[in-house]
Amino acid sequence: MSEHIRIKRGLDIPLTGEAQLYVAKRVGSGTIALRPSDFRGLKARAEVAEGARVVAGTPLFSDIRRPQVLFCSPACGQVTSVTLGPDGSLEEVRVAADASREHLSFDVGKPSSMERSAIIRLMLQGGLWPCIRQRPFGIIADPERMPNSIFVSAFSSVPVAPDYDFALAGHLEELQTGIDVLGRLTRGGIHLCLPVRNYAGSDFHKLKGVIQHSVYGPHPAGNVGVQINRISPINKGEVIWTVTLQHVAAIGRFFLNGWYDMRRLVAMTGPAALNPSYVECLPGLAMADIEDHFDHWQGNLRIISGDVLTGANVGREGFLRFYDDMVTVIQEGEGRESFGWAKPFRFNKFSFSHLYPAHLLGPHKFEMDTSVNGSVRAFVMGDIYSKVFPMDIYPVELFKAILAGDRDKMEKLGIYEVVEEDVALCEYVCPSKIEIQEIVSKGIDLMMEEE
Repeated sequence: MSEHIRIKRGLDIPLTGEAQLYVAKRVGSGTIALRPSDFRGLKARAEVAEGARVVAGTPLFSDIRRPQVLFCSPACGQVTSVTLGPDGSLEEVRVAADASREHLSFDVGKPSSMERSAIIRLMLQGGLWPCIRQRPFGIIADPERMPNSIFVSAFSSVPVAPDYDFALAGHLEELQTGIDVLGRLTRGGIHLCLPVRNYAGSDFHKLKGVIQHSVYGPHPAGNVGVQINRISPINKGEVIWTVTLQHVAAIGRFFLNGWYDMRRLVAMTGPAALNPSYVECLPGLAMADIEDHFDHWQGNLRIISGDVLTGANVGREGFLRFYDDMVTVIQEGEGRESFGWAKPFRFNKFSFSHLYPAHLLGPHKFEMDTSVNGSVRAFVMGDIYSKVFPMDIYPVELFKAILAGDRDKMEKLGIYEVVEEDVALCEYVCPSKIEIQEIVSKGIDLMMEEE
């Protein structure tokens, strides 16, 4: 066990709608959609045509720059559409999934007896390679590079986060096999970050072949970027790989069973969700197949694939993104509140700055909506970001360097260490109402142009 890591700066947003610990539904058929836009910087080429029959593990599209990186169908069924954009780039592949369990089979062996090159080749052929992302930039890992180390966060600290102990209960063998596989891909070891609050009660501390770290503190303590910053900060020219716990289990299943199996438990959460609980499903799940979890009587809703801070507003006709393990349902705000500044004594409003007296009632949760409570203003200097941003980086200076397009300053100020999720709280507390995640995204795209 390494030294205990304490995150002091951050914010736990007290949102209602945490998923209860039971599986309310299992979705085995319906429409599945995979989109290249789920993967940063990906330019994809379709590997199937409309009307084709596919089984689990059939490649749907591939990376134009690295054709060996395949993105596979998680289900059996028929390809109903292959959508291209105005410039001819692939936008989406949809599959009408059925309940059959057909799949492509692969000849796998014990990870301990396999060469690194053989493991990478199998993961590429089996569609598992997109599970591995690399820092900097949060892109799909380059299979030809050796990472300094691999990081896995065993908990999430986002609002109404899924409980991984429940979602992965009984999957310890798969997780251990996944760890054994990943351990063959790096010389620097695997860093597994566990929460202090449930360290003794979790099975994850039983995993072998990892460097364990105990982490305590408010969000973003569960973000792998924050953990990397505290344990092994990234320098120019270095690469660190990251894998979610759900994908570690998927990699383990592949090497245990020999086929592509991406089934997972997804948390249905949020203050406007009916029956917050878990759904067993596949990536690319259609929101229409779980619409019984939406409260139709609360007005206009925002259906988010992911969490409220970093997720995508996919709407009722959207689909679950590849890396997401939760869906959040929240009510749309109804514009600005008239004379809100003249109503300070409200006990149903949460405020980071304690502007409202609700904090005097002790810890409790709030039914928030999408209102930002203000309009965009001038980008003013201040220290409010530093109160929720725990990295050893000057956030305001970094954001302004990005806006100025100064690559040298961006590099010196830490652009290699952050992705959008790491600055989400800065956007949440921003008095200027600036979309900081979009700024960081543009900065990353700018740096990637030089790669």
